Amino acid sequence: MTEVTRHDQGSFSWAELATSDAKAAKSFYTSLFGWSFGDTPIGPGPEDVYTTLTIGGKSVAALHKLHPGQAAAGVPPNWMTYFTVTDVDATTKKVKAAGGTVLVEPFDVMDLGRMSVVQGPEGAIFSLWQAGKHIGQQLINQDNVPCWTELQTKDAVRSGQFLSDVVGLGLKTGPDGSYIELQRGGTSIGGIRLLGKDEQMPPHWLIYFMVPDADAAVKKAQSLGAKVLMPAMNIEKVGRFAVLADPQGAAFAVFKPSM
Repeated sequence: MTEVTRHDQGSFSWAELATSDAKAAKSFYTSLFGWSFGDTPIGPGPEDVYTTLTIGGKSVAALHKLHPGQAAAGVPPNWMTYFTVTDVDATTKKVKAAGGTVLVEPFDVMDLGRMSVVQGPEGAIFSLWQAGKHIGQQLINQDNVPCWTELQTKDAVRSGQFLSDVVGLGLKTGPDGSYIELQRGGTSIGGIRLLGKDEQMPPHWLIYFMVPDADAAVKKAQSLGAKVLMPAMNIEKVGRFAVLADPQGAAFAVFKPSM
């Protein structure tokens, strides 16, 4: 178990699922990844619950039902990427100047932290988090926890510059320019993948979860009702991964790193 007690500026620090059926999603992910959970009421209704997903009592991710406004607007189930920042108000102010959009201005989440929701110039949405009592995920570099976040976009160069300007991430571009690694302090914590001309999906963030066996994870996910969006394949000297959609339609990836 690799436990952390803080995340530095620019870290990918939290994965949060907004779903159409929180009860079913909870069953799916706890079965797939072996997570436990704790529910916290966040409103008057029986479905107004925030579910923290845990391993050994340590927080690794969360889920909740799509807010009524999101559902009414046709927002599909999705995993949200959070980046930790030291000052969410100052960082959010950089978004417009860098070509993005502020969707939700900074606000306090009780004493847990302060956050905003923003959109990159390509249209992909993510959140900024200034930690209070909640640092984000408490476990890293082990099976069944988020390990990588990846922006899928039609303009990798512009998206990379935006993330560099706003969050302060370093950029390491691959030989053919189709993939850019997002780095913090020289360590890669995510990436930007250039969508192909035939890929009609809108720009979005995709979260990867580390698993002991990618093929076994795909098989288990299918047995639980998931769909395979991209079958398991190898990345030379990196590992093996697959992209799935949970039973409610939220996309995520599983990844087994090379030894």
